[in-house]
Parts: sequence; C-alpha cells; structure tokens
Amino acid sequence: MPDRECTSFLIEKIQKLKIAVIGDVMLDRYLYGEVKRISPEAPVPVNRVTRIESVLGGAANVAANLAHLGCRTFVGGVTGDDDNRLLLEGMFAEAGIDDSGLIKSSTRATVTKMRIVGATQQMLRLDFEEPGDLTAGENSDLTAWLDSLFDKGIDGIVISDYAKGVCSDDFCRKAIRTANAYGVPVLIDPKGTDWEKYRGADFITPNLKEICEAAGSKVPNEDGPVYELADKARERYGIKNVVVTRSEKGITLAGAAGLELHCPATAQEVFDVSGAGDTVAATLLAGVAGGLALNSALTLANRAAGIVVSKVGTYPIRRQELLAGIMKEERRQGLSHRLLERAEAESLVRAWRLNGDKIVFTNGCFDLLHVGHVTYLEKASRLGDRLLLGLNSDASVRRLKGRTRPLVGQEDRARVLAALSCVDAVVLFDEDTPADLVRAIRPDVLVKGGDYRKEEVVGREDAGSVAIIDFEEGYSTTGIVERIARLVKEGKI
Repeated sequence: MPDRECTSFLIEKIQKLKIAVIGDVMLDRYLYGEVKRISPEAPVPVNRVTRIESVLGGAANVAANLAHLGCRTFVGGVTGDDDNRLLLEGMFAEAGIDDSGLIKSSTRATVTKMRIVGATQQMLRLDFEEPGDLTAGENSDLTAWLDSLFDKGIDGIVISDYAKGVCSDDFCRKAIRTANAYGVPVLIDPKGTDWEKYRGADFITPNLKEICEAAGSKVPNEDGPVYELADKARERYGIKNVVVTRSEKGITLAGAAGLELHCPATAQEVFDVSGAGDTVAATLLAGVAGGLALNSALTLANRAAGIVVSKVGTYPIRRQELLAGIMKEERRQGLSHRLLERAEAESLVRAWRLNGDKIVFTNGCFDLLHVGHVTYLEKASRLGDRLLLGLNSDASVRRLKGRTRPLVGQEDRARVLAALSCVDAVVLFDEDTPADLVRAIRPDVLVKGGDYRKEEVVGREDAGSVAIIDFEEGYSTTGIVERIARLVKEGKI
C-alpha cells in the first residue's frame, strides 16, 4: 500500500538524502494588509499594509521544500549583489540549505516577486527581474559547482527553470548527461514550449497549461486526454516520465511501457496555488531518490501539494505535517496497525517533537483487551499530544506470565490497540522491561498503572516526568480467564 510505504520513507529514509536544486532562484515578498475602502485617486482598492514577509521563491522554494522535508539540500543559481541576496542568504542559513552554488552577479539584480495581499486575497503582483543568458564565467562557475557535487555523491537533482537565464540549453543538456552517467535521477520543472533541452531527464512536471502549450494542443482536464498528451510528449522528447499537475483534478503520470498513474487531488480547501508545483517537484524527486515505488512517490507528492495549497502564500511542505497527513489516512483506511520497529519509533518521535508535540509513553502486555485497559489508555493520552505504546512481544509475555500466555498474539494485540483513537503508534519490545525502549524514546511523560510509586517505575530517569494512573476496579485479564475457566468447569459454556 502506498501510504504505508510513504510513512516508512518519511520516518526512516528521507533525512539521509542529498539533493541538489539548480535554477532561477528568487525572493518572494508578501505585503499583507486590510482593504476597507476605494482610493479617491483612482477606482482601485486601498490596502493598508500591516506586515511584510519574505520567503524563498522559484528554485529556492524547491530547495526550501526539500530542506523542510529533511533532505540535505544544495542550491545553485545566480543572484545580484544586493540587499535581496542578503535576505536570501539569511533564509538559506535558517533552513539549513547549502548555498555555496549561489553565484553573485555584478550585472543583474536578484529576481524578486512582490505580492500584495488583502486579507487572504492576492490583489497584485510586481516582478523585479532582468532575465538573460549567464555570462561564460557564471556558467563555468555553476557547472564546476555541480560537477563537484557529483564527485562527492548526491542522490538527485531538480532543475527549476523559470526562463530567467540560468537553465540555458547547453547547461541543461550537460547537467542531464552528467547525471545520467552517475546514475542520479533528474527532475525538470519546465518553462517554455520547446523541451528539447530536457531530453534524457527522468521526470518533467508541467502543469496542464504548460503541457498543452508545449504540445500545441488544448485538451480537457480529464484522465484519458491528459495521459495521451503526456505520453506523446514523453516519446517526442525522450523523457522517461511526464508528470502533469492538474489543479483540482490531481496529478497524472505517463511513464515507459504504457505506465499510467492518476492521483486525485486531496486538498479540502484551496487558498493559494503559489509554489504548489515546486512542492510536487521536490517531494516526487525525494521519493524516487529514496527508493519509493513510482505510485508511492506520486502519492506522497500529491498529498504534499494538497497541504500547501491550503495555505496562503508560498509555503514549503514540512515533513512532520506530511507525515501526520499520511498517518491520518492510514488510520482512516485501517492500516495504522503496523507494528513499528524501534528505529522507526525513534524517528517518529523526533518528527512529533519537531511539530511541538508532547510525547506520552506507556507499556504493557494488553492480553485480552478490556474496558480497564481502554480507560487507562484514554487517561494516559490526555497527558500529552501523542501516545506511544510499548507492547510486550509474545516471548516477553510468556516469560512474565507463563507458558500459556499470551492468549492473543502480538500482531493481533497490536492491531486492536492501534485501532483505538487514543493510541498514536505501537512499538514492540522483546525484553522483560521497557527500559531500553524508554531510553531510546525519552518521552516527556512516562505512564504506569496500578499501585506503583514513581521511584519504582522502570525508565523514570530517561523521562521528563512520571505519572501513575489507577486501574479500573473489577477489570483484569486474569479475572476474565478465571471466569471463563469456571464457567467451562460448571458446564455453562
């Protein structure tokens, strides 16, 4: 199932990836205000500006998406030697993006887009730019930087073309040719109607308007016609996969050997589509570079796009919110019962913490789940934002409770427990106590039931605090087993 594969990828693998982004780096500036009247000077609304924000745009937004997903990210491009470059450098540093490939030009200004927003509605966009070919020196410096990354080892490349000058025909062809030689996947976010310079790329991600313009043919936004147009473009330009973003209709992929994939849109509300294509490009390439199957990588990119279009302004996807969305869908589909490995649980907890969640941990055998167990877990979950449950393995239960236990196997126990709305994840441990697991997780709250004293709780030194929750009177697995045995003995069942 794609969702399960995506969850594992986001928890375990994505932070190991090294991705380079080359293209037209931009600064996006937003002037937010309120509109209450029309100007007396002209029939236009007056926007009283209340705040100004600057974010990474263009190729820089692709890099921001990758960095927030957890990838080690490198960005290459050309900017001016001006104040807006200084703003970019500060934002790259804050996001943890390596901007050593950002060439400083003395002949052009940093590309900047200024958007005027009244409440949540974009009213006007102002573009400050000086498009044109790079100088021979700038092109040489950028190529040398990219070659050094190939030599050091990278997992994928995004070429983000906004037709401002960085992605020349010669540069694109050389970058793709070198990437192919190193076995590194290349994804193109294209511009213009002639895709010949992108020949040999692994992926290209036009929107519906762009692919219609490139094909010189307009088609309805329907699965069949869009796929046929994408497949023709794939054959014509020798690109392995053409991925068309289709706004409210989702994403369509045309691949080799007649591969046809469609992902319906996931957004509930759409506020701003700015940068959604950048999010698709970044997430799709990260998934492919990390070894995801194509349908899983496409699912991940589609869900990421659904999140960012629900935000106002250019918004890079965050790993923790994408993971939360995937896990929510897993739970909806009844797939969240999968037992986590310990390394997965550790990574998941780190993702929760990045989101500011308070982590609660408890453990137990939970053999023959009953009302007492459920009440206990509900109380534990209220002590924080996320409840991670450590489940004794079958071997551990036998050592603790005897050779006839557990009555229910570990996979079935996990499935039932994970179905509870108060339990966020279940991780198995084979030891007699959860001491090692608690040490690895380091929960904010460690919960134990019964008549324990806090100083007796195993793992207390590795937790932020310890909480003791009383068990519900009259409920126990032992009591249930004894009652069944008595009824059998009396011949009543």
